[in-house]
Amino acid sequence: MKRLDKKIYLASKSPRRRELLRQIGVEFELLMLRNDGPRGPDVTEVVAPGESPLEYVARVANEKAAFAWNMVLLRRMAQRPVLSADTSVVVDGDILGKPAGPAEAMAMLQRLSGRTHQVLTAVAVHYKDIAEQDVQVSEVRFATLSPAAIAAYCATAEPYDKSGGYGIQGLAALFVEHIEGSHSGIMGLPLFETAQLLRRVGYALP
Repeated sequence: MKRLDKKIYLASKSPRRRELLRQIGVEFELLMLRNDGPRGPDVTEVVAPGESPLEYVARVANEKAAFAWNMVLLRRMAQRPVLSADTSVVVDGDILGKPAGPAEAMAMLQRLSGRTHQVLTAVAVHYKDIAEQDVQVSEVRFATLSPAAIAAYCATAEPYDKSGGYGIQGLAALFVEHIEGSHSGIMGLPLFETAQLLRRVGYALP
C-alpha cells in the first residue's frame, strides 16, 4: 500500500488525544463532531439495550469515524485518514460516563476507591474503502481514598470532562496503585494500537 505522508483528521475534542498524537509525531487537523444542537448529536453516545461495554466503545468509535469520513466526502475535503476514539471506565460491568457535577464525581470516585476497574478505549480509522478498529483494555487499581481526598479532587476542574471522573495524567495519578495495560490507553488513546491502525492505511510512522 502507498505510504501517506499527509496529516490525518482527528474526530475528537479531547486535548489528551491531541497531546498523544503529537507525542508520536502524527500531524492532524481537527474534524469536530457535534455533541448537541437543534439536530442533536452527530453520533449518539447512549448504550443500546443489551450492549456490553466492549461493544459500546467499539460501536461509538466506529460510528464517529464513519460519520467524520462522510463529512470529508460531502464537503469535498482533502482525503486523509480519519481517526476517532472512545473511552469508557467500567466497574461491575457498569459504564461510568463523565460526571455532571461534584456529587456525581464524588459518587464515582467512592465507587472506584480501593478497587480494580477497567478502562476500555476503542480506536477507529477510516480511509477510502478501509475501516480498521481495535479496542484496548487496561486494569486500574485505586488505593482506598479518604472522603477528604475525594472532596479535594472534585473541587478541581479535573473530573468533569473525563469518563469515570478522573484523569490519570493529572492529580488522580496519586490514587493509582497499579495498572496493567496501556497508560496512554487510560488517557484516551492507546499509542501502540493507534500506530498499528495508521500503518495499515498507509500512514508513514517509524
